[in-house]
Amino acid sequence: MITRSSNNYGPYQFPEKFLPLMITNAMDDKPLPVYGDGRQQRDWLHVQDNCRGVLAVLERGKVGEVYNIGGTDVLENLEVICRLLKLMGKPESLIRYVADRPGHDRRYALDGSKMERDLGWRPLIPLDEGLKQTVAWYRENGDWVGAIRRGDYRTYYAKYYENRDSTLQTVLSGRNESLTLSSAEENEMGA
Repeated sequence: MITRSSNNYGPYQFPEKFLPLMITNAMDDKPLPVYGDGRQQRDWLHVQDNCRGVLAVLERGKVGEVYNIGGTDVLENLEVICRLLKLMGKPESLIRYVADRPGHDRRYALDGSKMERDLGWRPLIPLDEGLKQTVAWYRENGDWVGAIRRGDYRTYYAKYYENRDSTLQTVLSGRNESLTLSSAEENEMGA
C-alpha cells in the first residue's frame, strides 16, 4: 500500500515549513516571505487527519493500492496567510513578496475520494479550526520554537544523522571495547 498526502500542518513542524514560518514570524512581528505572487494553490490537511488516514489505510486498505490522503481545503498561499494574520490580530503589512523558486508548483492538491469511498475516511478538522489549534500550539510552546530557531535541532541532527556511518562505527567500536575482556579478566574467568 502506498499513501500520498496533501500539505500537512499542525504542531511540531520545523519553522522553515510554510505555515510554521508564517506563524512564528507573525508572532515576532517579522516579515512573512511570500514566493512570487502568493497564488500557488495548496490542499491543506491537518496532521491528525493525515495520521487517521494512514491508520485507515493500514487497517482497511488493500495491498498494492495507492491512496491519496487529501484535504478539502484548496487555497492560495496568500489566502492562507491572510487568514493567519487575521486570526493572530496582525497586519497584512507584514507580507513581503520574494522571488519565486524555480519550478515551484503552481497547484498541489490530491483527490481523496477513493479514501472516502473505499475506506470510509475523510478529514474531520476544518482548516480554520486547525489553524486556530496550530497557532495556539505555537504560542504555548515558545521554548520549543526558540530552541528550533536557535538551531538546537541542527546539533541533534548532525550528531545522529550526518556522517551516520562514522557515528555508527564509533558506537560499535565503543561497544566492542566494553565487550573485550582484559588479560586479567580472562584469567579470572578461566578463559
